[in-house]
Amino acid sequence: METVKLKYGVGSFSCQLPNVRLLQPNQLPEPLAAEPLIREALANPIDSSPLDKILRPGERVSIVTSDITRYSGSEIYLPILVTELNAIGIPDGDIEIIIALGIHRKQTAEEHRKILGSLYGRIAVYDHECDDSAELVDLGLTDSGIPVQVNRRVVDADRVIVTGTIGFHYFAGFGGGRKGLVPGVASRETCMASHFAVFNPPEIGGKHPKAVTGVLAGNPVDRNLVQAARLVKPDFLLNTVLSPKKEILGVFCGDLELAHRAGSEMVQKLFQVALDQPAKLAVISCGGEPKDINFIQAQKALNYGSQAVREGGTIILLAACRDGFGNATFFDWFRYQDLTEFESALRENYQINGQTAHATLSLARRFRVVLISELTAAQTRTMGMEKAVDLQSALDLVLPDLDKQEKIVVIPDGGMVLPVIDS
Repeated sequence: METVKLKYGVGSFSCQLPNVRLLQPNQLPEPLAAEPLIREALANPIDSSPLDKILRPGERVSIVTSDITRYSGSEIYLPILVTELNAIGIPDGDIEIIIALGIHRKQTAEEHRKILGSLYGRIAVYDHECDDSAELVDLGLTDSGIPVQVNRRVVDADRVIVTGTIGFHYFAGFGGGRKGLVPGVASRETCMASHFAVFNPPEIGGKHPKAVTGVLAGNPVDRNLVQAARLVKPDFLLNTVLSPKKEILGVFCGDLELAHRAGSEMVQKLFQVALDQPAKLAVISCGGEPKDINFIQAQKALNYGSQAVREGGTIILLAACRDGFGNATFFDWFRYQDLTEFESALRENYQINGQTAHATLSLARRFRVVLISELTAAQTRTMGMEKAVDLQSALDLVLPDLDKQEKIVVIPDGGMVLPVIDS
């Protein structure tokens, strides 16, 4: 028997399990001191001039950064970045920080404080509002015909710096990079149109084979996001790669696309983990808050971790979801319980939250999913899953059906790790 401790929200659960196959990141580098790592990346950007060759005194700078659902190390890198701007001759009054909410809720004052760190109260900060037409500017159409409307403050700035963190994304391939702008500071219409490419044309049906986790080449969603983000004409990117302990392992600065791709390669090397064969049971923790702050975020761990499980197998998912679903419209989509009807409805009225709901129900139909969360039993059941109040209760539900010789896959950081069956 092996003692396993798994994060859940801001706490954890422990249990003892037999025949454990622990799926953890590959050999991680020793984390270096964050400040010199950030300064080194700023001084040596990828396919870009450094900031002191791009910016001039008198210019107004918008820095875009992630919201509270995506920890990025912003409270560390934003003060360093602002110090660099000050040294160039750009005062605090010419700098503003835009929180890339996409279609997420507004942030609280305390959340702003966590994101900005020592800059809170010193640098102006604004939440993006995707539905406020007065605060959006139309930048035209991408090559693929997507209308691009973006936050007015970002468009009106003389210079735009995009920041965030890079990790896997279940249909855009990887997060970070262009996603800071689209959907980060885009209109709801732009968000929906850019993400719709997750589906094949209607005459084919189903999901596009390249719109999957860990794939950028040929990914139609990535293509749409890059095209839309390029219309904003960002000047500089700063993206981090983090450890499960939220330590900064890498910093990638420079060109929006090329620096992001370099960071994505690091993520794939560190967090794509080989498994010799799929398991009948996987126990998956999202990795605690903020990766399980709501179900929309937690679904990513479910999606990644499902790749470690054979068809018809069982998944136990630990996801506290203290903020519930994460968006009021998400749960409404489960009025569609037939997946074909669900896909048709999405094609008629695409919504990102609907896509996430469809992916969730699809997985719940392929696997037995036992969810440990603050959601109710009725809500859990509507999503096609079974509710358990704690880890031991979940194990009591599923272990009697498991052959004693079966390996149990345990993934402590399901929001970061991508299992791949080694063929």
